[in-house]
Amino acid sequence: MSTRQDVAREAARLLYNRSVKEYKDAKEMAASSLGSRALPSNYEVAVELDTLTDEYEGPGRQRMLIRMREIALDVMRTLGELSPVLIGSTWRGTVRKGSDIDIVVYHPNSIKVAQMLGKYLIIEAEQTQFIIDGMPRTSTHITMVIDEHPVEVVVRPPENREYYRDERCETYGDFKRGIGLRELEKLMSSDPLRRFIPRRRNR
Repeated sequence: MSTRQDVAREAARLLYNRSVKEYKDAKEMAASSLGSRALPSNYEVAVELDTLTDEYEGPGRQRMLIRMREIALDVMRTLGELSPVLIGSTWRGTVRKGSDIDIVVYHPNSIKVAQMLGKYLIIEAEQTQFIIDGMPRTSTHITMVIDEHPVEVVVRPPENREYYRDERCETYGDFKRGIGLRELEKLMSSDPLRRFIPRRRNR
């Protein structure tokens, strides 16, 4: 009988190979293929995915993380007056091949933000609309490629800041605080490989 760890490992493999994008789908597919009823938590799958990535990518993964954080730092300095925040795997320190750099700013005018990013090659700027807790939310996703790394700057309306301040991570269960420009500058000078993941899932 396959264990939870077996299912988590297979789900991690599916995610690493990008056969699926969502943890839920990966866990269900893994359990089905292994004939198991065990469904690990997202956190357990994330631990296996991290281990698997280290096995596949070796020391190059650390070099990639540093480079991606350097790129994030450059972009965030460009957007400095908007108090940008680095989130996602580049903040966490869990990047793998194909990972992107996610930066969030709060501003009412996404066109102005795009203009501030004019020195980079902007591939796309797309607005999305969705409903959360019965309230309409909007965001604009500005996609760029810098040194072959995909970068996404998400522009959210200032009035939505309070909602996202208490947003929890579906994988790790902690608050998705991210890291600001000054914090990232200190990190890059003192501990550029530092990780921001809880030792166990919160809540």
